[in-house]
Amino acid sequence: MVDVAKRKAQLEARLADLNERLEQIEEELDSHDSKDWEELATEREGDEVLESMGVSGQQEIRMIEAALHRIEEGDYGFCTKCGAEISEERLDVLPFTPFCRNCAA
Repeated sequence: MVDVAKRKAQLEARLADLNERLEQIEEELDSHDSKDWEELATEREGDEVLESMGVSGQQEIRMIEAALHRIEEGDYGFCTKCGAEISEERLDVLPFTPFCRNCAA
């Protein structure tokens, strides 16, 4: 069975890292105020990449928060769809996954 305390610490560390990264992305997006059209175009291209990273980070944050909620409820490590135990190998790769391998497919 899964060492829940270890997983919780891992999830909380990842959550803190993601929150810090999102703050940096937000600061970078707010820092652009170029008046030069060429520079502005280059900044816009970079902004699109940053925004995509931000959206991806927000999605992962929601999944981590849901996993932390499952830990608090005592449901962590069990598939939310079929109730089967999620393999340790799967949780090593995706510690926030709510599904076993069969239900995820």
